[in-house]
Amino acid sequence: MASTDAAPGRQPIRAGLLTAPLSELATVRLLGSRCEACGETTLGESTTCPNCGSDAVLQLPLSRRGHLWTYTVVRHRPPGNYRGPDPFVPFALGLVELPEGLRVLAPIEADITRLKIGAEVQLRAFVRGRDPDREVVSFAFATLG
Repeated sequence: MASTDAAPGRQPIRAGLLTAPLSELATVRLLGSRCEACGETTLGESTTCPNCGSDAVLQLPLSRRGHLWTYTVVRHRPPGNYRGPDPFVPFALGLVELPEGLRVLAPIEADITRLKIGAEVQLRAFVRGRDPDREVVSFAFATLG
């Protein structure tokens, strides 16, 4: 279920984080792991439960929709090798609560002046970076409505 070489020249931003195939970005979902022993759900592919240590872990695609649990607006250019728009454009980062019971930190695509806690959001996979040999697939959540 995880993408390793799911599309020629495409790779996930982190191994075990996105479902395959990466060639159809509209169908890509975040990948999670659920422990059969204690019920803990975590983000990404895992073979051991970080809560109880059990190896009875199942991989599952996570829901594409969730709700904005909280957010912040980044108003200053991040330090280091920032690869966003130039000139810098403020953007939102938020915790999205998924029905599976976990919260995912991700960029939020929305008009930052209209963001509201509790807003419904949907996963959007996209090609983040390109170089001659590969495309890196990342994700964000976009507000609905």
